[in-house]
Amino acid sequence: MVEITRHSALEERHRALGSKLDGEWNGMALPQTYASDPDDEVVAVRSKAGLFDVTALRMIDVSGSESAAVLDRMLTSDVAGLEPGQSAISNIVDDNGSLIDDVLVYRDAADRFRLSHGGGALEDVIGGFFAGRDATWAKNDDVHILSLQGRLSLAVLNAHTPLDLPGLSYFQHAETKLFGFPVSIARGGYSAELGYEVFCRSGDAVAIWDLILEAGAPSGVIPVSWACLDIVRVEGALLFFPFDMPEGDTTPWEVGADWTVDLDKPDFHGKAALVRRKSKIRCAQIGIEVDATTAVEPGTALLRDGREVGTVNSSTFSRYLMKSLALCHVEPGLAAIGTALEVGSPAGALPAHVVRTPFYDPLRLRTHPLHERR
Repeated sequence: MVEITRHSALEERHRALGSKLDGEWNGMALPQTYASDPDDEVVAVRSKAGLFDVTALRMIDVSGSESAAVLDRMLTSDVAGLEPGQSAISNIVDDNGSLIDDVLVYRDAADRFRLSHGGGALEDVIGGFFAGRDATWAKNDDVHILSLQGRLSLAVLNAHTPLDLPGLSYFQHAETKLFGFPVSIARGGYSAELGYEVFCRSGDAVAIWDLILEAGAPSGVIPVSWACLDIVRVEGALLFFPFDMPEGDTTPWEVGADWTVDLDKPDFHGKAALVRRKSKIRCAQIGIEVDATTAVEPGTALLRDGREVGTVNSSTFSRYLMKSLALCHVEPGLAAIGTALEVGSPAGALPAHVVRTPFYDPLRLRTHPLHERR
């Protein structure tokens, strides 16, 4: 049995919504489901907005004059190139260039950062990078993260903060107030929609949760569960470490995360291995549609002419799109759109084919509208 070592201040709110808090991630109990139907919650996120509690993400505060240099040594992306108020998705790899965690880096000031990371091994190795440097790191289990996702998120929040929220671009954030409470608001999320993540103190989380839902209720904004989050993130082809990296030694090249690796910056941990393994890619990241009326099982084999050629990593049946979808790894030569595959199942092989991803909003216009791409 997994030990619960962290608690969200919103647990009673989740129970009141029908959650048994029977999910777990990073030592925190999750509202995996509410009394509401997760598919109905997806419709709310796609057409209005939904409020997630994503406090189970792990947060680390970093400060000191050498912070940027230490993080550049530790992570694959160009951290020093970030301006205060900018953030970026990055990764950390081991000596073999294998992914061990995904990291979202927030630069708050020249010498102050925050790291948001998932269920990987970052905290097992981070101390070695800071040893002897003028920089410190500390876990922050007090911070709570409320994620309002959907096209109405801007309108709901903008009326209650002095921040120029319409001027906040994707991967930008700022310290401000929301409903009078001190917060940091970041534009982003895990839903493939316009959205904002509100970072607040645990003592303020319940009040802010209630006020966001009160402000959004006339427009149909509702609280939404982690079951909903998993559906919308698969629809948006957003990867979840480590479930979408099942090989155990997966490189960024093999999950389509080339853009998180800056080989032009000075030496960083695992760089030599990444250079070496760039020419030895074993699998390609793909999305498939399956001829089925239910989700296929993660871990199921992908077949081509009866031969195993890959594996299903994440899957869902999207009632919103009316399709059975899966994120998979396949042999690189079989990644072309339209390639016919089969998914193994107890009932027999199910026909499938490779399609463009994201499945939902393939041009990512919801999160990256054309007027912001200039």
